[in-house]
This record gives sequence, C-alpha cells and structure tokens, in this order.
Amino acid sequence: MLRAAGRITGEQQFIVMGSQSLHGTYPEVADEILNSAAVGLIAGSRGIRAEWLRAIGYLSPFHESFGYYADPIDSFSVALPKGWKHRLVVLAGGDTGGVRGLCLEPHDLAITMYVACREQDLHFNRELARRGLVAEQQLLDRIDGTPLDQGVRTRIRGQIVRDFRPLQPSNPAHERAAPAGPPAPHASERGQRS
Repeated sequence: MLRAAGRITGEQQFIVMGSQSLHGTYPEVADEILNSAAVGLIAGSRGIRAEWLRAIGYLSPFHESFGYYADPIDSFSVALPKGWKHRLVVLAGGDTGGVRGLCLEPHDLAITMYVACREQDLHFNRELARRGLVAEQQLLDRIDGTPLDQGVRTRIRGQIVRDFRPLQPSNPAHERAAPAGPPAPHASERGQRS
C-alpha cells in the first residue's frame, strides 16, 4: 500500500490511520482485530495529492487485486489528542520502496475511534481494552487533551469506563423465570380495580 501510494503521489511519508495503524506498535497483532480492508492514509507534505490516492481506493483495480484499499484522510477532519505527532510510531520493515509509514500510538488511535463512534470502531476499542493493548487512565487523560465539545467528551469518557468493566455474566435460569408480560398487580391494587 505504501509503495503504491508513494508512486502515485510522489510522497515519501504517510500517516497511517484507522485500525491498520495498530501494526506500528503491535506488528504481530492478531488479524481478527483488524477486520477493515481500508487503510486510512494522510499524505505528508502535499495534502492536495491525497485525492490521487483514489486510484488505489475503494473498488479500484488495486482493491480488487489485493483485497484492501487506500482511504485518503484529511488531517483537519480528525480529532486527535494534544501531542499526537510526537508519539507517532514508524512502521517497521516491508518492501515499501523507501516510503515511510507513521502509525498512531494505540491510545491516540483509540481516541479517533471513540470520536468517530461507528459500531465497528467501538467494537475495535472494546477489543483493545479486552486484550490489554490500551490502558484506561491513559485514554481518560488523552480525551481530556483532545479538542472536543464537552458533550462528546462526556460520552467518550463513559464509553472508556464501560470498555474496561468486565461484562456481567447473564443468569439464564433467572431470565427463563421472568414473566413474559407486565407484573401482576399487587393484592391491594386488585381490589381497587374490581
């Protein structure tokens, strides 16, 4: 992907966004957590050339050949925590033709997913928490340093806290015993209704 993106745009460096950015910190991460075929890319110095990435984008011959595609992203459209650029991780190895990939640090990545708030993004973040790839307090600290409306920040803080709480086991016997309809009226209410 980086090699092709570099050839098309003349760029020598891209910021990798979305779930595929996790490869920077965790190159051996299990494939099932990275179920997106899209590779979000921010073109480095020539943002205007980002549109050229559509040549290897969704439903392009590149996508049909390799099963994944470039998703050009405008850096101004993404809410990122303060200091994110200093935490970028260089993507290791690969035959990239000299093109460098810079990946978001996992906590910064998770914040972008919480902001986007699509179901697949929230599922991805729950998996990050469940697998211990991110820490609750770091996420809470990062959300405080992200330029967001207070309502969005409050929503995300709640989602972070929930993602780190163990799921309560269900009690199938209790669920089977529960009445199907509304509760029966209390004895004192039955007399009043007659």
